[in-house]
Amino acid sequence: EHLRQTRIPSGSQDKVSVPDSGPAMAKPQVAVAPVVISKLSVNAPEFYPSGYNPNFAESSFEDGCDGYLTLTEYVQDFLNHLTEQPGCFETEIEQFAETLNGWVTTDEALQELVELIYQQATSVPNFSYMGARLCNYLSHHLTINPQSGNFRQLLLQRCRTEYENRDQAAKGDETTRKQFHAFVLFLAELYLNLEIKGTKGQVTRAEVLQAGLGELLNALFSNPVDNNLICAVKLLKLTGSVLEDAWKEKGKNEMDEMIQRIENVVLDANCSRDVKQMLLKLVELRSSNWGRVHATSPYREATPENDPNYFMNEPTFYTSDGVPFTAADPDYQEKYQELLEREDLFPDYEENGTDLTGAGDPYFDDIDDEMDPEIEEAYEKFCLESEHKRKQ
Repeated sequence: EHLRQTRIPSGSQDKVSVPDSGPAMAKPQVAVAPVVISKLSVNAPEFYPSGYNPNFAESSFEDGCDGYLTLTEYVQDFLNHLTEQPGCFETEIEQFAETLNGWVTTDEALQELVELIYQQATSVPNFSYMGARLCNYLSHHLTINPQSGNFRQLLLQRCRTEYENRDQAAKGDETTRKQFHAFVLFLAELYLNLEIKGTKGQVTRAEVLQAGLGELLNALFSNPVDNNLICAVKLLKLTGSVLEDAWKEKGKNEMDEMIQRIENVVLDANCSRDVKQMLLKLVELRSSNWGRVHATSPYREATPENDPNYFMNEPTFYTSDGVPFTAADPDYQEKYQELLEREDLFPDYEENGTDLTGAGDPYFDDIDDEMDPEIEEAYEKFCLESEHKRKQ
């Protein structure tokens, strides 16, 4: 009777099992809770947290321009993505260029694209190199070629606007000079990365950038304040070897004139001591052929006659008296050979005693490489005394 009075939804499949223990046992009373009907709907819109932009793809741009309202949004998101994850350049640049080919169909859109990349490359720290690579790729893969100029031509026109104001910018206030320096370094990266294909298929650099960098250096050295000189040092460290090679091919000695100008700045300018040291280091770098080593012939065994760094390439030992024993000494080769033969008796150990077959001694692994100040002072004193004895 109780079950009949309880409101059970129609169609319910729930069953109540009552054990049959005989006619004398009364049936238990079972209370069935009413079913709560949910108000959720499968047709409800997707939920996004506040501040989340569903149009922005965080990891990749494989969906192209889907979900973006304007070209500016798409390009700026990709540039920011590339700034944060530069390693994605190789995997995503092709899809980016294909999307632009379907979107950039007018002169105005191409101008907008150039301006976005230029601003990113000159306002975001450390993006000048990536921006130059991006410009080089788009200059070869964008299909639009309007009468106003292709991508590379419009990019160089944009750079020319800043270039023509170089003298005023180099003399301007600190903010103006900072923007000018960002432009100079971006132009240097363009000179190194922008490839121009000739009529015969050969790849060359833009000569207009080569001449422009020379004039930018003149503007920087004509106003020898510290940050202008630091920018000039960065520029020459980046492009000095390439510029000098290009000038030499034309029979020009402009790099010699530039180095002479640097030496005059060191002597006459009222720049800081640290900046003067930077300029002198740059002169030293150029005297060593910008740090380049050219292989003039096939491999030959190094000797004091054909290798100026022969003695520097060999290890230095010390005698029991603390006197340096180098490859310049007559008996060096014999003594060094004895040491090598002695090492053959202990093949599992390096010269410094480290076990090569497994982990080193945990005790020695934990020892700091730096000497105690008292020990270091005593060691320096010992070396000075040994040097003094040797000269006597």
